[in-house]
Amino acid sequence: MNLGPTPLRPSARPQRDPLAVIAIPLAPIVLEGRYRLLVGALWRLGRSRRGRWMLSAGSGAIVVVLALLAAHHFATTSWPLASGNPGLLVAAGVLLLFAQALKAYGWGRLFAPAERPKVLALAAGNGGAAVMGIVLPGRFDDAMRVAVVRRYPGCPAGVRALCLSLVMLGLIDSVALAPLAFAAALFPGAGMAMRAALAVVAAAGVAAAALILVLPRLAASRRALRFRLGRWLSPRTTSRRAAAQSWALVSACWLVRAVALFLLLGTLGVGFSFPLALLFLCAGAAAAALPIGPAGAATQVGAGGAALIASGVGASKALSVAVSVGALGIFSGAAVLLLAVACRTGLALATTRGAA
Repeated sequence: MNLGPTPLRPSARPQRDPLAVIAIPLAPIVLEGRYRLLVGALWRLGRSRRGRWMLSAGSGAIVVVLALLAAHHFATTSWPLASGNPGLLVAAGVLLLFAQALKAYGWGRLFAPAERPKVLALAAGNGGAAVMGIVLPGRFDDAMRVAVVRRYPGCPAGVRALCLSLVMLGLIDSVALAPLAFAAALFPGAGMAMRAALAVVAAAGVAAAALILVLPRLAASRRALRFRLGRWLSPRTTSRRAAAQSWALVSACWLVRAVALFLLLGTLGVGFSFPLALLFLCAGAAAAALPIGPAGAATQVGAGGAALIASGVGASKALSVAVSVGALGIFSGAAVLLLAVACRTGLALATTRGAA
């Protein structure tokens, strides 16, 4: 009879290591959950009669307030776009449309090949976000992107994949803006507070680049693959090659926007200044990082106008530039959305006629 200590049997199931969770990048997962909550909130509001009334009343009130403020300001002054050079305004609008296309292509590189939506669907999502972002609270424009792309016919990506792609797109945006923010920080007209904010944007871009580089290795680690979330995330993690392609396209998008702002600043009387255009863009991008705001696009253009004022531009001219950028953003977004809908409708009609 063996009276010695009974040896411990190894457990058939491996014990869950609490440190294994760290192997999965927490920031994208938390942000993905936030986007899913936003989409769910929009869906519940849309399904509820009271929610539809509240959403309509709130959006209508914001639109009325913004319209009254704009009417009060421009009651004694002319509409800013009316005083600009028509050729430069058309060129700026065309550049903004081109930037929308570059952003859609860059976004598409962040999906797994089997789940990649069509470029028209992604362009429609960006266009819908640009149109509704002026009245919806901050971060709800991303929920609008998810809703539009998901409901676009033939979209193979689910809500989780779309949310993950938006998280990655935000990281790519930060990386693309880092050199622009560094260049804008060297602008002599930027004050110390503005330089500090631009330094934060540049540092965030460096941190985002490090996370993008290490993310595939973390997602493919053994600890991450023990969990269902890790097994789902591993094949959908953006490779370094795809991330580099997306970064190139998104960087080109931001440069095209900077050129469009350069033309707008010149035709609206501020002067052709590329540093001021970069300053406006980076200030708006920094404001876009806010978790919530009165209105996403309005907050961004307002931050850009405030940056111009802080750099010595008159308040009236800065407001004119901000309103013009917001208006052209809405026009370009609406044009892209209508083009995507028209192309989809034409393809559906052609298919129906061919079948008949």
